[in-house]
Amino acid sequence: MMQIEVNRQLPVPLARQIYQAVVDRIQSNLLEEGTRLPSVRILSKQIGVSLMTVVQAYNELEQDGFIERIQGKGTFVQKNKQGGTTDRQESPYDWQLSVPDYLPRAQFSRYYQLSARFEFFSSTIDPGLLPNRYLEKEIQRILSQEPRILSTYGDVQGDPVLRTELAGYLRESKISTTSDEILVTNGTQQGIDLVARTFVGPGDIVFTEAPTYPAAIDVFRWRGATILPVPVDEHGMRVDMLAALCEKYKPKLIYTMPTFQNPTGTVMSAQRRRQLLDIAYETQCLVLEDDPWSEIHFGKQPPPSLKSMDSLGHVIYLKGLSKILAPGCRVGVLAASGTVFHRLVAAKGNTDLGSPMLTQKAVLPLLHSDRMRNHVKKLRIALQLRRDLMIDLLSVHMPKDVNWLIPQGGVNLWLALPVQIDTEDFLGYARNYQITFLPGAACYPIESKHHFLRLSFSYLNEKEIEEGIKELGKATQSFIKATAAYRKAPIV
Repeated sequence: MMQIEVNRQLPVPLARQIYQAVVDRIQSNLLEEGTRLPSVRILSKQIGVSLMTVVQAYNELEQDGFIERIQGKGTFVQKNKQGGTTDRQESPYDWQLSVPDYLPRAQFSRYYQLSARFEFFSSTIDPGLLPNRYLEKEIQRILSQEPRILSTYGDVQGDPVLRTELAGYLRESKISTTSDEILVTNGTQQGIDLVARTFVGPGDIVFTEAPTYPAAIDVFRWRGATILPVPVDEHGMRVDMLAALCEKYKPKLIYTMPTFQNPTGTVMSAQRRRQLLDIAYETQCLVLEDDPWSEIHFGKQPPPSLKSMDSLGHVIYLKGLSKILAPGCRVGVLAASGTVFHRLVAAKGNTDLGSPMLTQKAVLPLLHSDRMRNHVKKLRIALQLRRDLMIDLLSVHMPKDVNWLIPQGGVNLWLALPVQIDTEDFLGYARNYQITFLPGAACYPIESKHHFLRLSFSYLNEKEIEEGIKELGKATQSFIKATAAYRKAPIV
């Protein structure tokens, strides 16, 4: 029997996991040429996935030359083709396959961002909306005036002038901080990692929203934490359920995105924010506030950040400036206070001795002038137009039993398909239409809900959104019909 396991927590389609598992067995000679593979029905039962998932995996294996299907006989490992075993060359690095690692998704990382014509997966912003030309000129100016900048290390905490500007930028959002309480990071992902490696260890309780940001789940899981999900509704994290969980479990950390939450786009109410802080004070735990999109609001401003309301130093605040300026620059800001902050600075020093000075210097003039504010204003208008366009197109092209939340800011839409649809399976199917998105299961630390998906409206332009949503509508209609047909098919 061919034993294959799939991991529903990974942001990789189940069909692709099956595909890769079979390919690995063929290339390692565990499955020799001519070996008969289990039927679609048998394999779907063994693994516990839908028939459609196995069909998709077998179709891709056949297309890539790894297997052949013979009418009336079965499915066999292909001979002398692209995937055949006879011509495989041994690699001097084959020994590395025996070295275990401890990365939660490393073996599937190359499939995480699948390329397609219509990339609704990416929560980055269309390069045409970013100040790339200005930053290019600024980098050229810096290199000409400070030629030694590439040959020297900077301050571990970050460029002092940039930290001063960042402190002023945060004070505009009522966050009371100084340059001495600012740490420049290589984006918010590094900030999450620094907090986790400093304060989270095996068995520690970490509360996250459910759904939440998948890469944060990976970091906490890598640290060996016990991740406990707290449901989200239209007003953000269910703080009443958080309080109930805290009666049973003592948290080390609460990770939250209270403003335009990823992936749902919801905003935590001001009342819930105060209640969450009260819980943190009572349980003496840390709160990691991830705030990537608070500037991108389409109506009234969201409530004040948790950090601005915190008077006792429980909140560690993260913001990724590069998200709205230049993702390739990887410039983020971490704000904290007291010994918590000093320990994070030490962790940053252990990690990379400080972020690159060139990119720090490049974004500095934007913060130092009105360019940043003007850029954000234009960005709000452009992204609101794209959000509205996507919603209008979804209303026309998607089946009536597909629903979505309308975010008042940020860059994502959260869709609910009929409950019988597994969006991990659907992602593999949608690739035939040149579409990618984030399956909802990737956003749950445990007990995944499989009929949700996230669409980002920030990366594609208006024309691409229009064409892509039309194709998504076709793919959704077709997949729902195909799934219903397989459900009705006889077992024998």
